[in-house]
Amino acid sequence: MPRYFFDFRDEDGVVVDNEGVQLATLEAVQDEAAHSLADFARDEARRFNPNTDLVRQLGIEVRHDDGAVMNVKCSFEL
Repeated sequence: MPRYFFDFRDEDGVVVDNEGVQLATLEAVQDEAAHSLADFARDEARRFNPNTDLVRQLGIEVRHDDGAVMNVKCSFEL
């Protein structure tokens, strides 16, 4: 089963996933990316500073040993 890595990206840079997770299908990878991005957005919304932050750009870059698989992105403003 392939191992996929989910790297988190925002305006401050990238947090690289060195552990990864084994997933059997591309649908499972999409589900994991969607759930991870939702969790990431929730956590960022809690830290959002309306005095300095206008819009937050978030993304998860999914890769495996052969390279990039997908990018999942969102933006939000509070």
